[in-house]
Amino acid sequence: MITIIDYKSGNLKSISNGFKKIGADYQITDDEEIIANSDYLVLPGVGAFGSAMDNLNPFKKVIKEHVACDKPFLGVCLGQQVLMGSSEEAPGVEGLNLFKGHAEKLPEGVKIPHMGWNKLKVTNSSPILDGIDGEYFYFVHSYHVVPDDDEIIAGVCDYGEEIVSSLSQNNLFSTQFHPEKSGKVGLKILKNFTNLEI
Repeated sequence: MITIIDYKSGNLKSISNGFKKIGADYQITDDEEIIANSDYLVLPGVGAFGSAMDNLNPFKKVIKEHVACDKPFLGVCLGQQVLMGSSEEAPGVEGLNLFKGHAEKLPEGVKIPHMGWNKLKVTNSSPILDGIDGEYFYFVHSYHVVPDDDEIIAGVCDYGEEIVSSLSQNNLFSTQFHPEKSGKVGLKILKNFTNLEI
């Protein structure tokens, strides 16, 4: 069962439709006990870093315990950025700090937000990107993550400079792009996630 966390900052219908298309069992909930007992957690994200972290306050403990137990976790779009320690978008607001690093505004000289299709280059092996490289994925964002450790970068794209598109560490994964809006290759990522061993 895939549990999608409802923290009032995610496009729940879009991501749940993605799991529905691949035939996965899923539930959407804001119940902390259900989240705490889930094997697979998904954190979608739309909006601003600061308000998202405010909304995540009730769920911080269960999310961190889930990741500490090395159970599969996937953050999508803003759900990737809040996994970092901080963001330029909301100075002084602490992120979940599950990945060491921060989020910063996209580089000067490019159109912001970055909206549309971009080619993913896989840079490090990750189970959620198994069988995927050089494919196009759908992005909508104004900020991007900058991890302290390059080894956790699973994929990048070119947008004025090399932009981190996916992170992977143990059973903690994230994508800046929207797999559920990226056609068959995006659904393959969701399928790869559901196939992870617990």
